[in-house]
Amino acid sequence: MQVSIACTEQNLRSRSSEDRLCGPRPGPGGGNGGPARAALVPRPPALTGALRESTGRGTGMKYRNLGKSGLRVSCLGLGTWVTFGSQISDEIAEDVLTVAYEHGVNLFDTAEVYAAGKAERTLGNILKSKGWRRSSYVITTKIFWGGQAETERGLSRKHIIEGLRGSLERLQLGYVDIVFANRSDPNSPMEEIVRAMTYVINQGLALYWGTSRWGAAEIMEAYSMARQFNLIPPVCEQAEHHLFQREKVEMQLPELYHKIGVGSVTWSPLACGLITSKYDGRAPDTCKATIKGYHWLKDKVQSEDGKKQQAKVMDLLPIAHQLGCTVAQLAIAWCLRSEGVSSVLLGVSSAEQLIEHLGALQVLSQLTPQTVMEIDGLLGTKPHSKK
Repeated sequence: MQVSIACTEQNLRSRSSEDRLCGPRPGPGGGNGGPARAALVPRPPALTGALRESTGRGTGMKYRNLGKSGLRVSCLGLGTWVTFGSQISDEIAEDVLTVAYEHGVNLFDTAEVYAAGKAERTLGNILKSKGWRRSSYVITTKIFWGGQAETERGLSRKHIIEGLRGSLERLQLGYVDIVFANRSDPNSPMEEIVRAMTYVINQGLALYWGTSRWGAAEIMEAYSMARQFNLIPPVCEQAEHHLFQREKVEMQLPELYHKIGVGSVTWSPLACGLITSKYDGRAPDTCKATIKGYHWLKDKVQSEDGKKQQAKVMDLLPIAHQLGCTVAQLAIAWCLRSEGVSSVLLGVSSAEQLIEHLGALQVLSQLTPQTVMEIDGLLGTKPHSKK
């Protein structure tokens, strides 16, 4: 029997207030169609606004639902793009992962394409050596670019299934918690994609599925396809979001969150390391643009727009000083305040950098509406509704 993950507002509306409070209505003859039972205790109404948040004991980490699913994830997660299996040694990667776990981070994100599979292998080796309970953390991976052959990339049923099995082998895990489609694929029919994702979930290879860098219309199409054929819909979208990249997460995804329960896991809160107070006219050392193989990013940073953005970052220094934090902590906390965001993925190259970034949790409570308006005024990047 297949159980759908996301529930719709229509299901809730279909039951009147009287139904929810008083239980089954009497059937013919005065009965309710079954044995007599005590009156039902009214259930508190579900929260429909902000994500329900709890704080971990001892760590201070905050946890939120992944979209409107029941999966609880740390509001700060750890990403492995560029770093694991590439920029940093396996020893440093183990230190980073250990510090993250000990500070309450339970969401670890990777992809089959990261460092040509080495990121998954590194993550898998560390998890195996640590011996942490599998039920205590959430692993996500992304499928699209798996190899050079034509059949080793894309979102065909063949590659979704084979690609995920390859990821599980490298991770040395029986399943991932979430498998993401790592971009949309115009060459694969949407029904095929949704059926393949439903299959890997039903086979126990994944527990949920999501999208990454999909458009709002594509996500809605996948959801509609799932509803039409009684398949499993996506639970979240993974999207880039930072002070200079706001349109999608702030204007498009909140509507999907309220309508169909799709949440957001965001990445690059520091714009690939661009958002730092250490700007001296060049690409900062912490910026991924300085890494070999990322010339495209270096060109972007050194463009006129890139230089203007770096200059604007310096305007945030007075606000950061007033709040007693770094610009990086301010930028990460700012991302956490966005509606529908379940978790923000951090990319770090050392345990010390991770600890600094985790300090954004203390800044979050200080971000008043007035402070947010001040940031918007300084940067001029707030998107506006086109309606």
